[in-house]
Amino acid sequence: MKTIITVDNLKCGGCAGSIKKGLKSFPEVKEVTVDIDQEQVEVICEDFFPLEKIKTKLEAMGYPERGSKTGLDKFMAGARSYVSCAIGKLNPEEENDKLSKHH
Repeated sequence: MKTIITVDNLKCGGCAGSIKKGLKSFPEVKEVTVDIDQEQVEVICEDFFPLEKIKTKLEAMGYPERGSKTGLDKFMAGARSYVSCAIGKLNPEEENDKLSKHH
C-alpha cells in the first residue's frame, strides 16, 4: 500500500530524518520518502497496516496531517516538531546521507 500524507511543520532535512526513522520503527513500513518542498510523506507499507497508525505516529512527532490541528493543538504540534527536527539533525546516519548527496 502506498500512501501520501501532507503534513504540517516539515521544514528541513532534520525533520525528514526524524520522520523516516520514526515511521521505519514499524516493521510493516517498507519505505518512507519525504518531500520537504511539498511537505509530503510517502509511505509504502504492507496492505493490512492501518493508515491511522502512521498518522498517529506523525502527529506524536509533531507532524500532523495538514489541517487536522488548530489553535493550541497546532502550536503544541509545532513545538514537538522542533524537538524531532533537532534529533534528526543530530542523527549521524542522516548526516551521512546529506554528505553522500553532495558528492
